[in-house]
Amino acid sequence: MSIDPTQPTAQEPIRVPVIQEEAQVDKRIVDTGRGVRIHKIVAEHPYQIDETLTHDELQVSHVPVDRIVALDQAPATRYEGDTLVVPVLEEVLVVERRLRIKEEVRITRIRREEHHADTILLKKEQVSVERFDEAGDAPSTSLED
Repeated sequence: MSIDPTQPTAQEPIRVPVIQEEAQVDKRIVDTGRGVRIHKIVAEHPYQIDETLTHDELQVSHVPVDRIVALDQAPATRYEGDTLVVPVLEEVLVVERRLRIKEEVRITRIRREEHHADTILLKKEQVSVERFDEAGDAPSTSLED
């Protein structure tokens, strides 16, 4: 019987090497550039506005009345439609004392609308950022609105 080298003998066991790879990961801080430069520009541009504005005007008129009234019948301020009527009283000395309505002041509110158009200036800011690379490459620029 001859001995075959590929066949194990009863005294020698077969050995198969088992290999396992391992990885080791490390972190480090890397400075990617020397700095940042920011440019900010404020630009004005015309903007057209077109609105209707409302305002009130008061029309005041004096209406002579010249009427005598008793003290307990003095008229109060009142409204006649959109007109506020304010009686103007004065005491007059007669043989007896009476109130005479000298005049009424009538105040009427008149609402008018007028068209108003104008051009105004609005501001807009633009910002640009420059980054400087440590390797001496040209600076990169980005615009922000």
